[in-house]
Amino acid sequence: MLNQERFDEIINSFDKIKNIAVLGDVGVDKYTSGSVERISPEAPVPIVEVEKEWTKLGLAANVSDNLVSLGINSVLCGVIGSDHNAQIFEELLENRGLSTWGIVRSSERMTTFKERVVAKTQQICRIDYESLKPVDNKSYDFLMDRMKEFSQDYDALIIEDYAKGLLNEKFSQDIISLFTEQKKIVAVDPSRKNPPQWYRGATLFKPNYAEASLLIDALGYHGERNKEKMCEILLEKLNLNKLVITLGAEGMISLDREEGKVKHIPTIARDVYDVSGAGDTSIALLTASLIVGCTLEEASWMANLAAGVVVAKKGTATVTRNEIRDYYARTKEDIKKHS
Repeated sequence: MLNQERFDEIINSFDKIKNIAVLGDVGVDKYTSGSVERISPEAPVPIVEVEKEWTKLGLAANVSDNLVSLGINSVLCGVIGSDHNAQIFEELLENRGLSTWGIVRSSERMTTFKERVVAKTQQICRIDYESLKPVDNKSYDFLMDRMKEFSQDYDALIIEDYAKGLLNEKFSQDIISLFTEQKKIVAVDPSRKNPPQWYRGATLFKPNYAEASLLIDALGYHGERNKEKMCEILLEKLNLNKLVITLGAEGMISLDREEGKVKHIPTIARDVYDVSGAGDTSIALLTASLIVGCTLEEASWMANLAAGVVVAKKGTATVTRNEIRDYYARTKEDIKKHS
């Protein structure tokens, strides 16, 4: 793991980051929490007596939320509807100090809104309000104009694809080229539902294992599940510079084109309560760490520490620098005890 001096150097250097732009499918996560004491007489379903409700920025907006929690400026770009949930989304942005400058309102789609009903630790159901149809051309033009502005002044771009209709191959490739031609980092968290060719040329590519498996199949390597081979295939076929595949309880593996060697970073999560949004946290930390000069292995350790914090929280969560510092200290102490 990172030694104390290097860890402190990395996390303190986040102050030097100017801005990170985030592009992707955005929405609201709502949580309704309560207790179940009886079954409904109307149907064989539990009755949840509501004790608490809260809303949170969701999908790609959770990446920007994580960056803000880390003390890093971010701007979010995406499309919402012209509906009541759009107002909730914009209020959440403003409450977190995030600008609506990159957000487009479209009357042709609804704002993505996901409500999770939870009884104690058990999720009873999830209710989704969303549109999956492609975004209209007018919205694309608006976003492209914003991206051209942001590419001048931002240190990096994170593309978070949840396959809700925002991205297509041309738009994705235009955006990736726009930033990489200016030597800016482009980090991509892909969707398993979209073709891998959409993400060609990214600086950093971060699928989870299930996504990586489907992307490998789509590239014509059906059934290839050797993790090192998967890394090599994705790096070469998609013309990537760096690759991280998250493996859940097994941690993550990484491959940097310059180093040419696959590395394994074990998980250091203690308590796993909810993995929702852990990928958003990981890509935020990976990108921020690469901006300040980390190797991919160092960046992966930082992402691993942050993910260990958020999976112990309820729902889509964020992480602060102090939480990462505390988690690092406890992890280092645990390693010392067992060594």
